[in-house]
Amino acid sequence: MNPEIVGYIGSIISTVSFLPQVIKVYSTKQTRDISYSAFALFGTGNIIWTTYGVMTNSFPVIVANILIFILVMIIILLKFQYEKKK
Repeated sequence: MNPEIVGYIGSIISTVSFLPQVIKVYSTKQTRDISYSAFALFGTGNIIWTTYGVMTNSFPVIVANILIFILVMIIILLKFQYEKKK
């Protein structure tokens, strides 16, 4: 199997795995159990992985980590917004 195809499959699965969390947080507005520090570390890891993807010209790594970073930021922003309302 072509390594690029494996990369794209991994990218899709990794990115899609965050969608249920974003949808749940948005629909329930419950963020109490979400850790700022865990998501901040994860977001930092995504930035580093994106940098690695750019340095190695790995498009699947770049795209997946940018999309996951966006989803992580959405969760953090929703957590901040919902906690602010309480």
